[in-house]
Amino acid sequence: MSWEEYVRKVVPYTPGEQPKIKNIIKLNTNENPYPPSPLVYKAYEETELSDFRKYPDPTCSVLVDSIASFYNVKKENVFVGVGSDDVLSMAFLTFFNSDKPILFPDITYSFYDVWADLYRIPYKQMPLKDDFTIDPADYYGENGGVVIANPNAPTGVKLPLDAIEDIISHNRDVVVIVDEAYVDFGAESALPLIDKYDNLLVVRTYSKSRSLAGLRIGYAFGCEKLIKYLLDAKFSFNSYTMNMPSLSLGAAAMNDREYFEETTGKVIATRERTKVLLKELGFEFGDSATNFIFARHPGKPGKDIFDYLRSHDIIVRRFDKPSRISEYLRISIGTDEEMDRLIEVLKEYLGK
Repeated sequence: MSWEEYVRKVVPYTPGEQPKIKNIIKLNTNENPYPPSPLVYKAYEETELSDFRKYPDPTCSVLVDSIASFYNVKKENVFVGVGSDDVLSMAFLTFFNSDKPILFPDITYSFYDVWADLYRIPYKQMPLKDDFTIDPADYYGENGGVVIANPNAPTGVKLPLDAIEDIISHNRDVVVIVDEAYVDFGAESALPLIDKYDNLLVVRTYSKSRSLAGLRIGYAFGCEKLIKYLLDAKFSFNSYTMNMPSLSLGAAAMNDREYFEETTGKVIATRERTKVLLKELGFEFGDSATNFIFARHPGKPGKDIFDYLRSHDIIVRRFDKPSRISEYLRISIGTDEEMDRLIEVLKEYLGK
């Protein structure tokens, strides 16, 4: 008998590389290429370091209030956590407790199956169609819950809101999570549906469109009862999840609508320009509605392209599994200058 027999063993999530080398073009983890709002800098400068001797506000009121105000919902409809990963993990723990499998796509955010394994939640992965789109009918059957990323990652493909509602309406007896980490770059949000469906949880993050991946701020919307259940689980787990800087700086970022719209607009414009340039080089990809492009070149192995870019100080993301996406590269949208350099190196590699 060994203590290892009682260890909860899981295969962990593999995050994107965070290189220590400077002067690298980092297009592998979908961070925003632009700095946070000027209001964030102002809030940082006004931070009272002496306050750090105290615990932060467990209700996260300054952050919750700013989110509620921005989206025109009640504060009772908002939940916040340490990045959307924390929010999603807490939602898995809180809502997925039946013996029926939860459903999510076979190609999607690869943390879903990790949480399911960690919390001993049975799950079934529903295959995407050949064009990487979701068939809502796949989610009509009996299950213990549904998780949909919209737009999906790593494919970048969005699902129309009526298709999302179709899935929710066929699963009224379980919680449906819509993970909207990338929604600000081109998809329609399911947020308006929280008043219609009490089983819907919409999850968002500051890491992409708010340029604050380093602060780890996530949030979610749902009916008051759904949010209360999440809060009950949170306060049974850790009352002080959000630190003081995240609360104050996160509120400041949420209060700057103009800067948010400006930077997301710039990312979208660069994405659309890059799509044209990649197509001219022979790359194939779906119509991304995110801050990345999921592309392959039919005449070149994905690993060769990945290695060549890396040898020229450009890092993108490559997935070995599942096998049908092993030739694809997920290319985050950087600044126009960074994307121009990407295209220049790809032209060199392709001999064009």
